[in-house]
Amino acid sequence: MVGDIALRRAPGNMAGDVGVTLPPALTPAQRELERIWSTPLGWGRLSAVNHTVLGRRFMIAAFGFFAIGGVLAMLIRAQLASPRSAFVGPDLYNQIFTMHGTVMMFLFAIPMFEGLAIYLLPKMLGARDFAFPRMTALGFWCYVFGGSILIAALVAGYAPDSGWFMYTPLSSSAHSPGINADVWLLGVTFVEVSAMAAAVELTVSILRFRAPGMTLSKMPLFAWYILVTAGMMLLGFPPLILGSVLLEAERAFDLPFFDPTRGGDALLWQHLFWLFGHPEVYIIFLPAAGIITTMIPVLARREIYGYSAIVVSVAATGFLSFGLWVHHMFAVGIPHLAQAFFSAASMLVAIPTGVQIFLWIGTLMAGRPRLTLPMLYLFGFFTVFVCGGLTGVMVAVVPFDWQVHDTHFVVAHLHYVLVGGFVFPMLAAAYYYLPHVTGREPLYGVGKIAFWLIFVGFNLTFLVMHLTGLLGMPRRFAVVLEGVGWELPNLVSSVGGFITTAGFALFAIDMLFQFRYGRTTKPDPWGAETLEWATATPPRPYGFAALPHVETRTPLRDRPTLREDLAAGRGYLAAPRNGWQETLVVDTATAEPRHIAILPRPTYLPLWSALAIGSFVLSLLFKQYWFSPLAIGLIVVSFLAWAPSSGQRESFGELDAGGGLRLRTHAEVDRPPTWWGVLFLLVADGTMLASLVFGALFLWLVAPGWPAPIVVALPLIKSLGVAVAVSAAAILLRIAIARARRAGPGAALPPMAVAAGAQALACALAIWLLVADVPDPTTHAYLAVTFAFLAYIALHSAIGAVLAAFSLWRCREGFVARDRVGDLTIGSLWHDYTAFSSVFVLAFLNVLPWLTPLRTGLPL
Repeated sequence: MVGDIALRRAPGNMAGDVGVTLPPALTPAQRELERIWSTPLGWGRLSAVNHTVLGRRFMIAAFGFFAIGGVLAMLIRAQLASPRSAFVGPDLYNQIFTMHGTVMMFLFAIPMFEGLAIYLLPKMLGARDFAFPRMTALGFWCYVFGGSILIAALVAGYAPDSGWFMYTPLSSSAHSPGINADVWLLGVTFVEVSAMAAAVELTVSILRFRAPGMTLSKMPLFAWYILVTAGMMLLGFPPLILGSVLLEAERAFDLPFFDPTRGGDALLWQHLFWLFGHPEVYIIFLPAAGIITTMIPVLARREIYGYSAIVVSVAATGFLSFGLWVHHMFAVGIPHLAQAFFSAASMLVAIPTGVQIFLWIGTLMAGRPRLTLPMLYLFGFFTVFVCGGLTGVMVAVVPFDWQVHDTHFVVAHLHYVLVGGFVFPMLAAAYYYLPHVTGREPLYGVGKIAFWLIFVGFNLTFLVMHLTGLLGMPRRFAVVLEGVGWELPNLVSSVGGFITTAGFALFAIDMLFQFRYGRTTKPDPWGAETLEWATATPPRPYGFAALPHVETRTPLRDRPTLREDLAAGRGYLAAPRNGWQETLVVDTATAEPRHIAILPRPTYLPLWSALAIGSFVLSLLFKQYWFSPLAIGLIVVSFLAWAPSSGQRESFGELDAGGGLRLRTHAEVDRPPTWWGVLFLLVADGTMLASLVFGALFLWLVAPGWPAPIVVALPLIKSLGVAVAVSAAAILLRIAIARARRAGPGAALPPMAVAAGAQALACALAIWLLVADVPDPTTHAYLAVTFAFLAYIALHSAIGAVLAAFSLWRCREGFVARDRVGDLTIGSLWHDYTAFSSVFVLAFLNVLPWLTPLRTGLPL
């Protein structure tokens, strides 16, 4: 994503190419901003990069997938309503329950909170948009296309059928020989591109794209929740992506990472999956908790208790969530000491969650709550989620977990946590923010009926599942046996499920009617105190006519005229110029303005890039491997096509930013926002490498069939050649940066050209090692792991060569100058990481054989 933030000086006023109808009440400056920031009509809607538009689209798409998941849930309940039902057969039932979990976890919950955060955060933070609007658009298209692959496979009868957790060996080719499992592995990984893009986008935007004066201690609590969540995504999703890649490699190319007959281990998949899976529970819950923390002070008319305590508890929840993954593996035979540790950690994580709940309750008790519909849904949240938390503490106790593992008790616990902790808060947020999104004031008669149908139906469905679980009914079974007490509770659950569905259907109808027929709302109908209500309702494409200066956590309360002041242009960047989409970038800690970011105009490039990625995914899914290299070429070309509209060919110096500020553009600083984006992307990349190291150590020390029958001795000359080449490339890029600053871009060309050649050489040597020095990797997991590590080096070196060549091109085209070396510093990050990771991997591969005594019990 080098150079993702676009900066293009227009020859004149670029505003007339959008074709929007403007209300006459806008000032001339607002009319100009409207034209600059608006999304074109017709087919031009596909080029949208505006966060308001994309946030709405994410939420609408997520609700559409939620409806599909709900229909699948009703099919499950119809099958289980009566003993030995023949409603659907076992094969179709396996697809239905697998897709229900997959849709709800991957296509609804995470994208829904992403959409809410994308829509709200820039407005809450006093910015006009996110750091990388095109990456947000790319994430949306990858999400829609990846989800469509999964739904199309379901309609065609080729949906995954091994469970939404895809445990091996059930999902391995021996037991799932069709493409069903490949649909899950490739489709979900495609969707995770969206999640990783959102994680980088959210992290950089919260840290750098805030209103001047809004220090970290003055940020809205929702921003803190999303910041921690985004960090968890950067660390939690790479293990799942790695596991999916390894399992697909095993299925497609017979590399035995999970095959115990050839040195693999099925438990490795569980470790990689739950390294993602348990943090995901909190990745889903924390954004909902953030929106609860936002709504409660407004609805209770009382400032939230314990701002600092909430921030600490949120960070503690995020940290502790990564120590719980074995919580899901108590029944697989892990050592007792490990069980005790993870059991204690599972109970410990309840403490920071409890702190937040008690502070919410304290705020409500100290205030004067209004029993509006959002508050009604929040009461539903408190009731349902606390029950789910209590059963969570129960299953954290190992002996009890052994009794209820893989029974309906766990199904009930999961739904009480996720529906109580996410769905109820999101329904509350839907009514709370409806005036902001639509400009309509909601009417609550139908919404109250929908609430009671959902609340009563949900508890009918899942409360009795605790009983069937304690009676021993296993989850994922397509039949209900007679004579063991399961018949009546399952019938009650099914009736409750259909009542819940009726409630959600009524909610959807209510939303549509509110959008169409609701009364026009006044600004800030709730009397809120945060910046999102300082915008127009519904918001203009530009968000703020002028950017505010923030001095407190409650800017609207402490400055009652702020909305009018900003609309009148009394703030930063009020005067549009050159057709640029401008917003401010501030210092992370002090929130002092640092430079002006110029964001990209609407473009189809994210759509084309997502289609290119989709073509690669489909080539793997349908085993058309001959097309895969061509698809990779399309991906590279599509991303390079982003470059001509990024950066600038001249320096503007300090520009007027309003309020007496004069700032440079982002292209004229050493560490533009894209530098920070690449940095956090490399954090995720490093997590994936750490997960691969974990997998190698787990197999070497635990898996059956070790030590391996052969030890790979990598030739010293080739290994040193790789290490020297990648290290030289990193050093040469730093030399190029110093020369560009001192003597201009021409002096940087020779070291950059050599750096590109060095990375290409490193890639060639890594491939040579793969081909010539690693025996057949299909014979043993040790050889497959060695193959994976060397492929990691080759891939990063190849990308490094492309980036070095790209930097060379940028220098020749005038994008780099003495005061514009941001492109080079961004590329240098990648080269530094590639050098470090490659040297580490080569050292690790040479150290691995020394671990044999640890496995055999011999003295070292």
